[in-house]
Amino acid sequence: DVQLQASGGGLVQPGGSLRLSCAASGFAFSDFGMRWARQTPGKGLEVISHISSGGGSISYADSVKGRFTISRDNAKNMLYLQMNNVKPEDTARYFCGSDAWVVRSQGTQVTVSS
Repeated sequence: DVQLQASGGGLVQPGGSLRLSCAASGFAFSDFGMRWARQTPGKGLEVISHISSGGGSISYADSVKGRFTISRDNAKNMLYLQMNNVKPEDTARYFCGSDAWVVRSQGTQVTVSS
Protein backbone atom coordinates (compact mmCIF):
# COMPACT_ATOMS: atom_id res chain seq x y z
CA ASP A 1 0.00 0.00 0.00
CA VAL A 2 1.08 3.56 -0.66
CA GLN A 3 1.50 5.11 2.75
CA LEU A 4 3.03 7.91 4.78
CA GLN A 5 3.04 7.51 8.54
CA ALA A 6 3.84 10.55 10.67
CA SER A 7 4.96 10.17 14.27
CA GLY A 8 6.77 11.98 17.05
CA GLY A 9 4.14 14.45 18.17
CA GLY A 10 3.39 15.14 21.81
CA LEU A 11 3.35 17.72 24.56
CA VAL A 12 6.37 20.00 24.77
CA GLN A 13 7.10 23.11 26.81
CA PRO A 14 7.70 26.48 25.15
CA GLY A 15 11.33 26.73 24.12
CA GLY A 16 11.67 22.99 23.92
CA SER A 17 12.38 20.68 21.00
CA LEU A 18 10.61 17.89 19.22
CA ARG A 19 11.45 15.75 16.20
CA LEU A 20 8.73 14.55 13.86
CA SER A 21 9.29 11.57 11.58
CA CYS A 22 7.47 10.44 8.47
CA ALA A 23 7.91 6.90 7.16
CA ALA A 24 7.15 6.28 3.50
CA SER A 25 6.25 2.99 1.91
CA GLY A 26 4.74 1.66 -1.30
CA PHE A 27 6.03 4.35 -3.63
CA ALA A 28 9.27 5.78 -4.99
CA PHE A 29 9.95 8.16 -2.11
CA SER A 30 13.20 9.45 -3.56
CA ASP A 31 11.40 10.66 -6.69
CA PHE A 32 9.18 13.08 -4.82
CA GLY A 33 9.60 16.45 -3.24
CA MET A 34 8.11 16.33 0.24
CA ARG A 35 6.50 18.78 2.62
CA TRP A 36 5.41 19.26 6.18
CA ALA A 37 2.18 21.12 6.86
CA ARG A 38 0.11 21.87 9.93
CA GLN A 39 -3.49 22.62 10.72
CA THR A 40 -5.31 24.07 13.69
CA PRO A 41 -9.07 23.94 14.28
CA GLY A 42 -10.85 26.46 12.12
CA LYS A 43 -7.80 27.22 10.02
CA GLY A 44 -6.58 25.96 6.70
CA LEU A 45 -3.60 23.77 6.07
CA GLU A 46 -0.34 25.72 6.31
CA VAL A 47 2.62 24.29 4.43
CA ILE A 48 5.59 25.07 6.64
CA SER A 49 8.47 23.40 4.87
CA HIS A 50 9.42 21.72 1.62
CA ILE A 51 12.39 19.65 0.54
CA SER A 52 13.21 18.57 -2.99
CA SER A 53 13.52 14.94 -3.98
CA GLY A 54 17.29 14.93 -3.59
CA GLY A 55 17.33 17.24 -0.59
CA GLY A 56 19.23 19.99 -2.32
CA SER A 57 16.48 22.57 -2.22
CA ILE A 58 14.72 23.48 1.01
CA SER A 59 12.25 26.19 1.93
CA TYR A 60 10.42 27.30 5.05
CA ALA A 61 7.45 29.43 5.91
CA ASP A 62 8.36 32.61 7.74
CA SER A 63 6.51 31.32 10.80
CA VAL A 64 9.09 28.55 11.36
CA LYS A 65 12.20 29.82 9.60
CA GLY A 66 15.26 29.63 11.84
CA ARG A 67 13.57 27.26 14.30
CA PHE A 68 12.55 24.20 12.28
CA THR A 69 14.73 22.02 10.06
CA ILE A 70 13.45 19.63 7.41
CA SER A 71 15.56 16.69 6.27
CA ARG A 72 15.19 13.36 4.54
CA ASP A 73 16.98 10.04 4.27
CA ASN A 74 16.13 8.51 0.92
CA ALA A 75 17.95 5.28 1.77
CA LYS A 76 15.53 4.78 4.67
CA ASN A 77 12.46 6.35 3.02
CA MET A 78 12.21 8.79 5.89
CA LEU A 79 11.32 12.47 6.21
CA TYR A 80 12.02 14.48 9.35
CA LEU A 81 11.14 17.79 10.95
CA GLN A 82 13.33 19.01 13.78
CA MET A 83 11.42 21.59 15.79
CA ASN A 84 13.47 23.80 18.10
CA ASN A 85 12.48 26.73 20.29
CA VAL A 86 8.84 25.83 19.90
CA LYS A 87 6.13 28.35 20.71
CA PRO A 88 2.50 27.97 21.81
CA GLU A 89 1.44 29.05 18.32
CA ASP A 90 3.15 25.94 16.93
CA THR A 91 0.38 23.87 18.51
CA ALA A 92 -1.29 22.07 15.62
CA ARG A 93 -1.77 18.77 13.91
CA TYR A 94 1.20 18.12 11.66
CA PHE A 95 1.10 16.25 8.37
CA CYS A 96 3.73 15.08 5.93
CA GLY A 97 2.99 14.72 2.26
CA SER A 98 4.41 14.50 -1.20
CA ASP A 99 4.30 17.24 -3.78
CA ALA A 100 0.73 17.94 -4.88
CA TRP A 101 -0.41 15.86 -1.91
CA VAL A 102 -0.31 12.70 -4.02
CA VAL A 103 0.31 10.95 -0.72
CA ARG A 104 -0.45 12.40 2.69
CA SER A 105 -0.04 11.06 6.19
CA GLN A 106 -2.45 11.01 9.02
CA GLY A 107 -1.63 13.82 11.39
CA THR A 108 0.43 13.83 14.53
CA GLN A 109 -0.57 16.27 17.25
CA VAL A 110 1.95 18.73 18.66
CA THR A 111 0.93 20.71 21.72
CA VAL A 112 3.19 23.43 23.08
CA SER A 113 2.23 24.36 26.60
CA SER A 114 3.73 24.88 30.02
